[in-house]
Amino acid sequence: MAERIITAEELAQQLRAVSVAEFFEKNRHLLGYENPTKALITIVKEFVDNSLDACEEARILPDVKVVVREVAPDRFKVRVEDNGPGIVEEKLSLAFGKLLYGSKFHRLKMSRGTQGLGASGSILYSQLTTGKPAKVTSSIGKDIHEIELMIDVNKNEPKIISHKQEKNPNKWHGIKIEVETEGRYIEGKQSVMEYLRQTAMCNPYAKIIYDGPAGKIEFERGAKELPPLPREIKPHPYGVEVGLLRRMLAGTNSRNLTGFLTSDFSRVGRNSALEILKLAKLDGNKKPVDITHDETVELHKAMQMVKLIGPPTDCLSPLGEKLLEEGLRKETKAEFVVAVTRPPSVYRGNPFEIECALAFGGELPQEGGAQLFRFANKMPLLYHASDCATTESVIDTDWRRYAFSQSSGQLPQGQLAILIHFASVWVPYTSEGKQAIANYEEIIKEMKLALQEAGRQLAIYVRRKHKMKEGQMRRELFEKYIPELAESLEKLTNDKKEKLIAGLEKIVKRNGVKTDGEETGNDKESETTGK
Repeated sequence: MAERIITAEELAQQLRAVSVAEFFEKNRHLLGYENPTKALITIVKEFVDNSLDACEEARILPDVKVVVREVAPDRFKVRVEDNGPGIVEEKLSLAFGKLLYGSKFHRLKMSRGTQGLGASGSILYSQLTTGKPAKVTSSIGKDIHEIELMIDVNKNEPKIISHKQEKNPNKWHGIKIEVETEGRYIEGKQSVMEYLRQTAMCNPYAKIIYDGPAGKIEFERGAKELPPLPREIKPHPYGVEVGLLRRMLAGTNSRNLTGFLTSDFSRVGRNSALEILKLAKLDGNKKPVDITHDETVELHKAMQMVKLIGPPTDCLSPLGEKLLEEGLRKETKAEFVVAVTRPPSVYRGNPFEIECALAFGGELPQEGGAQLFRFANKMPLLYHASDCATTESVIDTDWRRYAFSQSSGQLPQGQLAILIHFASVWVPYTSEGKQAIANYEEIIKEMKLALQEAGRQLAIYVRRKHKMKEGQMRRELFEKYIPELAESLEKLTNDKKEKLIAGLEKIVKRNGVKTDGEETGNDKESETTGK
C-alpha cells in the first residue's frame, strides 16, 4: 500500500504559536527543575531571592522566614514570608502568574532576578506536579490581599481562583507565598539548608528563619547596614549588538543621531558622538527612524572603534570587604579571614566587580580539599561547579605560593574556605537555571587577581603560624631533655641539678627557641651555670 504524502496545506494547518508558559512547562529543566531534589531548592531560592531584592530596594533590613513541610511522600508545602514593601493589588496576580513579567529585565542595574521567570516559574512547576494553586498574600501597609491563583499555560496569564481582602490593624507589609510541590528533601552540600546557610553568608544583613523537616534554625543578622543601592544605567556602546541598536533607533525619543548617541548611551559625550558619526559617514542631523539596515551596521562598527570610557559602576552593589569578612567568619567560625574587593571591570560592555574572601583554621575541616563558595549577585550557586568560571579560576591559581598543597587540576588542600562573589548588571549564566558563570577571559582574569591578592595576605598569616608551631614543637622537645642536660652540666660545673633546671627553664620561657633549633636572645653562660 502506497504511503500517503502530507501536503503543504495540511502541514500549514498544524502550525501554531506556543506560549512561553507552555514552552517552559515542557522544558522545565531550563529553569532549574531537573529533578525533585533540585526543584525543591529552586523553589525556595526563587522566593527568597525575590524577598531579598524587594527589601533591599525598599531599604529595609530583610527578615525572611522559610517553612518546608512534607505533606506526603515526595510532596512538600513551601512557604516564604518577608517584611518587604509588598505588591499593590493590581499587579499581584501578574507578578506571580505570568512568565517573563517583571521590573528588572529591561533595567541595567545589579539585582538577583532579571528574567521574570523566578517566582512564576516555581508556581508553574508546582501546579504541573500537584495540580494545586499557589496562595499569595500581600500588603503595602494597608489592607491585606490574599489570592489563590494558577497559570493559564495556553495564554501565559494568571487565573485567579479566589481573592480575599482583610483589614490590617498592625500595618504589616510584605509578601507571603505558599505552594505545594513535588520534591525530595535531603541534607548536605546541595540542600535547602545549605542554600540558606550560604545566603546568610553572602547577605549578613539579613535575618533568615528556616523551619524544615529536620527542625528549626535561625541565621541571625550579622550586620545592620545594607550595601549601597545600585543605580540604573544606560547601555554602553561596547555592549550593544546590531539587533538591539536597530530597536533603540526605532524607539528613541531623540530627534537626530547626535542626540540619540549622547542621550541613549552611557559614556558618549558630544565629541565622542561626532567621532562615531564621522567614522560611520552619517549625518548627525538625520532622524534615527530613517537609518537603514546598512547604515545601522556601519554605526555599530564605528561605536566599537571609538575609544570610550568604561560604563559607570554605581549600577553595582558589591558587599564590600567588611561585610564579606563578617559573613564568612559568622558561618565558618574560622580563626582568620581576609577579603578583597577588586576595582570594577568590563566584559562585552557590561560592568562587573569581583569580590573574594579566604577563611583559614578555626572550625573548618582539617582534612580534604578547600571549601568553595560561589556567588553571583549575592546568590549561592550550588550546582554545575565544574562548568563555572569561579571553579576554573580557583584551580588555575597556584596555591603552593600561598602555603597550601595542590594537585594538578584540583582545588587546594587544607583547612581553607574560598568565597568568590561576582557582581554585575548582567550575569552571563551558562543556562536559565542560573547555577554557573560562563568562562569569559576578562572574568577569570579578575577572579584570579582577587584570589592572588587575598592569598598573599593569607600566606603571611599561615607561614607565621607554621613557624610558631614549629617553634613550639622545638621548645617542647628542648624542655623534654632539660633534666638530662642539667644532669650532664651538674657533672661539669658541680652546680646543683635543681638550680640548672631552673636556669634552663628560665631561658626557654624568656627567650624561646628558634625554628632552626638555635637558642634566641642573650643566652649568657652565667645565666645557666652561675659562672
